[in-house]
Amino acid sequence: MPKLIQLYIRNVIIGFAIAAAFVAMLLWFNVMGLWHLVSTNSDGLLALFILWFMNGIVFAGVQFGWSVMALAEKDSGPRGGSPVTREFLAIPVPVEKPKGPMHRR
Repeated sequence: MPKLIQLYIRNVIIGFAIAAAFVAMLLWFNVMGLWHLVSTNSDGLLALFILWFMNGIVFAGVQFGWSVMALAEKDSGPRGGSPVTREFLAIPVPVEKPKGPMHRR
């Protein structure tokens, strides 16, 4: 299996595990009465699964993006050349007077 696919699968598993921990904390701390809603409703398990799955998609995407960006080589500073100094000068630009009835003075 290619290394990139292994990296993706590993990070998706990590992301869904983080989502499971996040949803467990939401239930444990009873945020907005979520534990009560899930435990007393007949569709509570479906809602719990959807909450975990949707958060898993988000956390897996973030985890994979973070790991891919961490693969980049570190910059070792300037690569040579001289520093550029900029001097801003005013440059006159000719402007024609507008013609027409709306621009009379």
